[in-house]
Amino acid sequence: MSLPGPLAGALGAESAERVSGGCIHACFRARIRGRERFLKINDPAFAAAFAAEADGLAALRAAGASVPEPLQHGVAGGKAYLMLNYLELDEHGDFSALGAMLAGTHRTAGTRFGWHADNYIGTTLQRNAWRSDWSRFWREQRLQPQLELARRNGYRLEAEPVLGLIEGHRPQPALVHGDLWRGNVGFTKDGPVLFDPAVYFGDREVDLAMTELFGGFPAEFYSAYREAFPLEPGYESRKAFYNLYHLLNHLNLFGAGYLAQVQATLRLLLDSL
Repeated sequence: MSLPGPLAGALGAESAERVSGGCIHACFRARIRGRERFLKINDPAFAAAFAAEADGLAALRAAGASVPEPLQHGVAGGKAYLMLNYLELDEHGDFSALGAMLAGTHRTAGTRFGWHADNYIGTTLQRNAWRSDWSRFWREQRLQPQLELARRNGYRLEAEPVLGLIEGHRPQPALVHGDLWRGNVGFTKDGPVLFDPAVYFGDREVDLAMTELFGGFPAEFYSAYREAFPLEPGYESRKAFYNLYHLLNHLNLFGAGYLAQVQATLRLLLDSL
């Protein structure tokens, strides 16, 4: 697939080559007005998702995290697009630096849980209505929408007993990446980089929990994070509850291959009651 001509003309792209960049959007390395850029494109219906991604990257950047700089987004030539500065990324790098950087980002505190707009986790709408109580936020804005979507998709899950599992847990609202798995981290010659966020103000433990969900990060990442910003007691008992959200989202996005993992997590949580 090449960069569509009408979009290339609208953006002033002099050249473009298709590159890897996830399973949702078509991604390109493009030379635009003499500069290297990274372009994500999709149908116009994805314009809101690109706007939300740009917003999240800008928030992380303002908090001191290294991220691709969002330069421009919108609809042109019949395509929605997001333009970022181009970074040469490697999968390998300094995970200790990544842990310290994430800890610094998490020190950006809010007064409530949520975000000024809804955004997306993958292609799923992520609700972010403000709440003062963390347990209520997680129940109403995270788990219940995913469980309702799972019900509409034909899955019957006994989750009601665990929805209040973190009642009484009162963390400080922290700026979180929101979708922090291994595929959303890279390294340049200057250090670690985060991308593809789903940001909001939440319990910082949600980011740490997700890093453990799909294979985990190296031990030096966790050591550096805890040295910079020690975790509160009880994290080990909460992380499965937080990861239930992402497992439900994968179930809803990708199908029954995730059902056994969702059910196993629910059994673990029910046994902890």
